[in-house]
Amino acid sequence: MLRNVAAHLELDISGRTNMVFSVAVAQGADLTTERLDIHLDGEPIQPAELVDRHGSRLHQLVSAAGRMTVDYSAEVAGQAQPAPVDELDSVVYLRPSRYCESDSLLPTAQSEFRGLSGFDLLAAVGSWVHDRLQYVPGSSRVTDGAVGTLLARQGVCRDYAHLVIALLRAIDVPARMAAVYAPGLSPMDFHAVAEAFIDGEWHVVDATGLAPRQSLLRISTGRDAADIAFLTNHWANLRLLDLEVLAVVDNLPVDDTTQHVQLR
Repeated sequence: MLRNVAAHLELDISGRTNMVFSVAVAQGADLTTERLDIHLDGEPIQPAELVDRHGSRLHQLVSAAGRMTVDYSAEVAGQAQPAPVDELDSVVYLRPSRYCESDSLLPTAQSEFRGLSGFDLLAAVGSWVHDRLQYVPGSSRVTDGAVGTLLARQGVCRDYAHLVIALLRAIDVPARMAAVYAPGLSPMDFHAVAEAFIDGEWHVVDATGLAPRQSLLRISTGRDAADIAFLTNHWANLRLLDLEVLAVVDNLPVDDTTQHVQLR
């Protein structure tokens, strides 16, 4: 499997600001080529690379005011080994988090999924969320969590993932969120999916069904959208003027929804 991914960002920065980008493919991928170019008013900037415990690669820099462009591209050959399991996973990813209010959704989860476990539970939760939400671009706010999504009955990929994660955590299944490049996604963008910890391994749950899980490529991993944002900044304001994402694979798979898939 040969996958090519790219991202282009244009930003208008109002003043000195601390910035962290999360657009690079996570550690462990079999990179054939990779390039990250950041320019401020035409002059190159070299960021520092930080790596978290899941292999998410963050690129941090302090920028002055001006027009910034960020261009990332990578070619990935084959598939990496599934992400290793951290002993903290079963603790961190059972707790409620900012966007995944599993404590509030406990009665709903217990009522809807009583008696289910393992992969039958994953299939049921994914189908339940898919059937109850409508995918509407631009319908959610950055502050909306799983409870708000369920009440609104609509959202985008992050909202679907938040609801899946919250429901799974509510019934004692560790669940987390991953930002991915998603060949086959339309319209193309960064994509977000849930991962559930079953039988000692992390398995993808994508209730949107918008892209085949088999060719997804991990960017970052965390509790919810707060941990996997493609850009965070502090100190000064900025405007995102343009965002373009590309993700293609040499042979786009047909997703068999009965198959158990790990991000690789």
